[in-house]
Amino acid sequence: MKTILKMMAMTAMMAAPLANAQAQDQKFNYSDERFADLQMLRYEVKGFDQLTLRQKTFIYYLQEAAQLGRDILWDQNGKYNLRIRKILETIYTEYQGDKTSADFQAFEVYLKRVWFSNGIHHHYGCEKFEPGFSRAWFVQTAKTLLTRHADLTFLVAQLDEIAEVMFNPNILQKRVNLAEGQDLVLTSASNYYDGVTQAEAEDFYNAMKDPSDPHPVMFGMNSRLVKRDGKVQELRWTTDGLYGEALTKIVAKLEQARPFAEDKDQQAVIDKLVEFYRTGDLHTFDDYTILWAGNTAPLIDFVNGFTECYGDPLGLKCSWESIVNFKDLEATKRTETLSKNAQWFEDHSPVDPRFKKDKVKGISAKVITAAMLGGDLYPSTAIGINLPNSDWVRKEHGSKSVTIGNLTEAYNQAAKGSGFGKEFVISQEVRDMVDKYGDLTDDLHTDLHECLGHGSGRLLDGVDSDSLKAYGSTIEEARADLFGLYYVADAKLVELGLVPDAEAYKAQYYTYMQNGLLTQLVRIQPGNNIEEAHMRNRALIAHWCYEQGRAENVVELVKRDGKTYVQINDYEKLRTLFGRLLAEIQRVKSEGDYAAAQALVENYGVKVDPVLHREVLDRYEKLNLAPYKGFINPVYTAVRDAQGNIIDVTVSYTEGYAAQMLRYSREFATLPL
Repeated sequence: MKTILKMMAMTAMMAAPLANAQAQDQKFNYSDERFADLQMLRYEVKGFDQLTLRQKTFIYYLQEAAQLGRDILWDQNGKYNLRIRKILETIYTEYQGDKTSADFQAFEVYLKRVWFSNGIHHHYGCEKFEPGFSRAWFVQTAKTLLTRHADLTFLVAQLDEIAEVMFNPNILQKRVNLAEGQDLVLTSASNYYDGVTQAEAEDFYNAMKDPSDPHPVMFGMNSRLVKRDGKVQELRWTTDGLYGEALTKIVAKLEQARPFAEDKDQQAVIDKLVEFYRTGDLHTFDDYTILWAGNTAPLIDFVNGFTECYGDPLGLKCSWESIVNFKDLEATKRTETLSKNAQWFEDHSPVDPRFKKDKVKGISAKVITAAMLGGDLYPSTAIGINLPNSDWVRKEHGSKSVTIGNLTEAYNQAAKGSGFGKEFVISQEVRDMVDKYGDLTDDLHTDLHECLGHGSGRLLDGVDSDSLKAYGSTIEEARADLFGLYYVADAKLVELGLVPDAEAYKAQYYTYMQNGLLTQLVRIQPGNNIEEAHMRNRALIAHWCYEQGRAENVVELVKRDGKTYVQINDYEKLRTLFGRLLAEIQRVKSEGDYAAAQALVENYGVKVDPVLHREVLDRYEKLNLAPYKGFINPVYTAVRDAQGNIIDVTVSYTEGYAAQMLRYSREFATLPL
């Protein structure tokens, strides 16, 4: 099960509220550097100063642990990434030539993109970056600078191979390839497999599964699958195995944090996570997730480990990520209201009763303030998280759902005055509606998606949670999105006081359909299909509803002055369509219907109309906006007394993007090149 809802920059632009006018007077500077198709933002850790010294110290050690897994993710994203990063950073810091030259200017942008994506492939589209500087300049410059360092001269002998990887467009083209009909393992550049085919990988893990086991572990989630001497085998990620250098340092920081945990149950969570890192035992991992999901009392919480599997084309291997956070007590009242009524939402869902949970257990929901982002949550991150991923753990022990309030605020503040709404929203009336309700309903949709959507429904007995294979991530995200879309329009939300009136939901319906049908196309290169799971999910929902509602003209794509706009003619019927699709998506998930999943995704979620795509790109380009956004982390400093004891922890927001990336490479380099 996939659990992270990625933030769409266009949604933030659409939802930038006029109603939240007081935020315009804030002095905090959310926006920072911009380059290529990216804009860097900052997020404010409001409330940190009010925490106790014990809580600040706990966060301090956890945020260090959050950065120590950085090299793991870089290596997971591609086996050349760590070496390429070292070469690029050496050039960047030591180059004495003309820094105004076209080669160096293009090189600097390339390096910043590589930093952002934790590797040489685009963080969202997965295509390999094309260097804008010459191969000859790169090789000669790297050779000159690397030879000055005795510990880096070994890279000189590899320069031709590395240059071929960087400059040859036919080598390692995509980090994750989901194209139908291809060997997804052999054609993906991610470093989860070595020497094995897709069929060999699937056979290897299928042989491990026991269909009668009510508590199956997540086979393959913490290993690289390799073929050695003709035999397929796993290399586990443990303190004594693969990534051992990094995991050992992470464990040390977790153990430093342990004495400052908020209760004994949270200490037990840390102990079990450490045990998992040391043993790699998947049953221990399940024990850890059960303890973690049940530990809801502390103000401070964290994720640290192998979590999401979007980077694996087969959806098995989990990338390393971390977030350190504390609860936003006031905003959490909203999510607590939803979680307290979880059974009502489950019972009234439009899906077949066979696929509903008789008793919803342990759904914990809160709004959090992110204190530190790491691994696959940095610099590009989520605005909502729902974990753990194991279906049976969620069914029997519950889950934690969070909405990350300070990141959403940063997106919204950075989007003010962008001109996006005026360019793409069909009328002033609709723009006014989005200005009035957009932020509220966007937050509620995220809450519903994470708090209830991922936690809803159940698999039929005997259905393999991996049965949808490469389509599983898209189907799961569509299921959660549809749950949110269906219920954001429900009278129950008015009754619970979560929306002011029965009209508010229309803002979410409009922005969602506009995004799925039009504006998310700005994230795709001309001629490409949609690859990323969240984008496929939104396209699937929007295009299915557009097509199914065509006879009754529920949603239109209309032309005005040569520009295409979304027009919703019947919001109530659109909700009915969302409900119908939710019922079908839940059936596909519950029954493990691979053929139906394949048909839905391939027919509605992949293909792009090239004419419409060109139009959207041209209109967006005139706005001079960056379609992708990410974050620069705050910097925490421990203030110590003469004996070395921490007596305070301060937080600052002045570190620049390049300075942060270079510092992380110095202070948190954990794996050999």
